[in-house]
Amino acid sequence: MVDLAPLPIDESGPPPRRIAPFVVLAIALVMGVLFVVLAGSEPAADRETASTHLIGQAAPPISGPTLAGEQFELAGLRGEWVVLNFFQSTCVPCVDEHPDLVAFAAQQAQLADGARLVTVVFDDDDTRVAEFFASEGGDWPVVLDRGGQVPFDYGVTRVPETWVIDPAGRVQVHFMGRITAAGLGARVQELRDLAAGAAGG
Repeated sequence: MVDLAPLPIDESGPPPRRIAPFVVLAIALVMGVLFVVLAGSEPAADRETASTHLIGQAAPPISGPTLAGEQFELAGLRGEWVVLNFFQSTCVPCVDEHPDLVAFAAQQAQLADGARLVTVVFDDDDTRVAEFFASEGGDWPVVLDRGGQVPFDYGVTRVPETWVIDPAGRVQVHFMGRITAAGLGARVQELRDLAAGAAGG
């Protein structure tokens, strides 16, 4: 008869290795490296997207009062390149990108066919917006869209968003998130060069 009793366990050998702490440490190191890479990277802006039906189409009309008390009409800028930026004073990425918009506007002002920058206020208090621009600068038109129609027409749900409109009034580019002066300037110049090439050839 075969003895099926369990064999005795040899407990004299080394204890089993504890793997879990090493796994946790490896994950922590990977997450740390990822955080450093993301923190040192460029703003997620200058991310151009065509996820809108408006690309290549006529830009929706914009009409309304500005912070300066004037009446703004987007149609009045036909024949010029227009950069349309949706802004909110309590939006951190909007605040962070503002110096880039100031730099972009100054850069374009030096060009004969420089783009015109226009801000559309997104769900904000007029006084707060006025205080922000008085403090942080920016002498371009700031349109007070109190009814919320303009963001609706452009499909804007979260700011900042930036749109480039060509001299024929068609939407050419849509940026979601924070932009940089260098990235925006380069893209607008590329569009100008393409338009000039098409016209000359």
